[in-house]
Amino acid sequence: MALEISKVELHVKENNKEHRTDDVTVKRLMVRRGQNFKITLKTNRQFQPDTDTLIFTAETGPKPSEEKGTRCVFGFPKLTGAKKAWTALVQESGRSSMTLAISSPADASVGSYNLYMREGSHATPQSITNMVLLFNPWCTEDWVHLPEEAERQEYVMAEQGIIYRGSADRIGPLAWNFGQFEEDMVDICMKLLDMNPKCLRDPAEDFSARCNPIYVGRVVSAMINANGDRGILAGRWQTPYSGGVAPTKWSSSVDILRRWYKSYYSPVKYGQCWVFAGVMCTVLRCLGIPCRVVSNFQSAHDTDKNLTIDEYYTDHGVRPKESHDSVWNFHVWVEGWMKRPDLSGDSTYDGWQVLDPTPQEKSSGVFCCGPCPVKAVREGYTDLKYDIPFVFAEVNADQVIWMLMRDGSKHRLHTATSNVGQNISTKAVGAYRREDITASYKYPEVSKKERLVFEEAVRRGNEHKPRPQLSLKPPALKLEITEEKESITGQDLELSLLLHSEHLRELSVQINAQAMRYTGVPDSLVYREEKDVLLQPKQDLKISIRIPFSLYGTKMLDNSSLKVSALVHDKQHPGDGYLAVKNIVPQEPTITIQAPSTCQQFTEMTVEVIFDNPISSTLRDGVLTLTGSGLLRHPMVTRIPVLKADQRVRVQIPFTPYRAGSRKLMADLDCDTFRDIKASCNVEVKPNLVVCPPCTTFNEFIYGA
Repeated sequence: MALEISKVELHVKENNKEHRTDDVTVKRLMVRRGQNFKITLKTNRQFQPDTDTLIFTAETGPKPSEEKGTRCVFGFPKLTGAKKAWTALVQESGRSSMTLAISSPADASVGSYNLYMREGSHATPQSITNMVLLFNPWCTEDWVHLPEEAERQEYVMAEQGIIYRGSADRIGPLAWNFGQFEEDMVDICMKLLDMNPKCLRDPAEDFSARCNPIYVGRVVSAMINANGDRGILAGRWQTPYSGGVAPTKWSSSVDILRRWYKSYYSPVKYGQCWVFAGVMCTVLRCLGIPCRVVSNFQSAHDTDKNLTIDEYYTDHGVRPKESHDSVWNFHVWVEGWMKRPDLSGDSTYDGWQVLDPTPQEKSSGVFCCGPCPVKAVREGYTDLKYDIPFVFAEVNADQVIWMLMRDGSKHRLHTATSNVGQNISTKAVGAYRREDITASYKYPEVSKKERLVFEEAVRRGNEHKPRPQLSLKPPALKLEITEEKESITGQDLELSLLLHSEHLRELSVQINAQAMRYTGVPDSLVYREEKDVLLQPKQDLKISIRIPFSLYGTKMLDNSSLKVSALVHDKQHPGDGYLAVKNIVPQEPTITIQAPSTCQQFTEMTVEVIFDNPISSTLRDGVLTLTGSGLLRHPMVTRIPVLKADQRVRVQIPFTPYRAGSRKLMADLDCDTFRDIKASCNVEVKPNLVVCPPCTTFNEFIYGA
């Protein structure tokens, strides 16, 4: 009697739970490569694996082929010869049913697959299901295997996190919603891969290459920005942000990815480095590649690839706007975890790889960066793939400060070998605190090993580039700018300049403060003061600096910091100039979110947001935005037209959480005087026995009817 199959049970809920995708969906099969999933077949008799014919076919891409590894035929009797062999094993067999364990190879291409089945040698294949296959950090044979479970929970499963911004002296946390397990994120991420130029040129080759996390990481890095393709985000680093959203407004990748998808793949306006990185982290975690967001403070942008950053000041102490090189207050990228067998026969370069989606410089003609092995950066191996000279400069370039004279000449003031690459930071595993990972990128500053590595980097990657000979003689005059009290937006800033010399000196002091974009580009002059002083030998001289809020307040609306500089000239030695610089990032006012620490899924709850106007004038045009993946179906906006001096506003907002688990609620307040003040709180949503609220589809619940 011929074998007949009357029903196929996919065990979607059970399989997805085993593959840690049940948080995404329990409606369709979503599994990870290199790990089996089970299906049960209802049969008319007991299956005989040695004599019965039962053939499965798995296919992905527009032109699946066994040669390219995008098609595999497998089953009973066992077939051999496929480039990437899937397997089917009998787990249980009875007179009326049997259960099979099906597994893809650990190097299968990720993506959407059609799974077919036929019983008998001449039967027509029948479609079983359309399923999604993801990378598998739990599988030891997968190139993205991450050994520690706590790290897998943080770098693959965590949907909320922290992105660090500010300056090396004032590092601030920004709560970010990655939201990679929102049900529509997988389809959006797959569409992102489909829209990449390599896929549009040669889809068969692209789908075949999706087996390789190195390739996928590079593609995603290029597609997060919209430079040269139909990528996710358009970047803009200065006002106006017309036709879009200011980068400081964002606090969630989900909103950005949905806008791109719903606009039929038009770039979302606008992003800056932390936004690009936050979105890329979402995409990589969604695809199954372990990923974390990394912030580098005093981050260099080396345009001529000589590992030296030239910074210029005029002879009256103001930074001119034009400079090819720059040092950003901070720069944010991501690290993806993967093996690098393309660089070494052993595991030398396996592990964290820098991937930077911010469009700064082209790599092989495309605005992308990485994957760049962090281990190679630390050792100065700048001749390896990909983009190691650029990343090395970001964290370890030398900085040369020049003074531009009125006659067009330039005079080197000093060289800093330890200014670039400070406090490299990421969120700690399992905790909302900062972890400093600077030591993974470079040896301790001013150490002999760090200098040897620097010279190795120069030798390997930049032999053809001329480098200035750097003099490191100690300055004859010591000067330093310090904050007298904490700098708070809305208050006058109080600083001081401290001078010290071993000899009597008659000095000319020029003090300037410029509003700066976080990319190290000057925006406008805020404050200027000049004075002559007599510095007594071996005595400290303290000069007070007060910068009124009335001068800097409006200039800081769309800028991140004030660069306060003091240029000192010795009147007896006109050629001698001395410079001190201090980056000031004023502390923002605070908003408070009051919400229950626990609540019930699909049950309405209320949150209260409180804000006190901290200045002695009226705030106008206030907009309060509340977001939170799993908590709010869409951003909720409340307008606050007027808030008088010293007045408090309390806003109560009801909403219904729709996903269980640990969630983060985020608030953003914007007005005419302050830009995008942020706050967040954690909410634990307990699961409800009700499977779904009274709506017909998930999309209807997410997007509204």
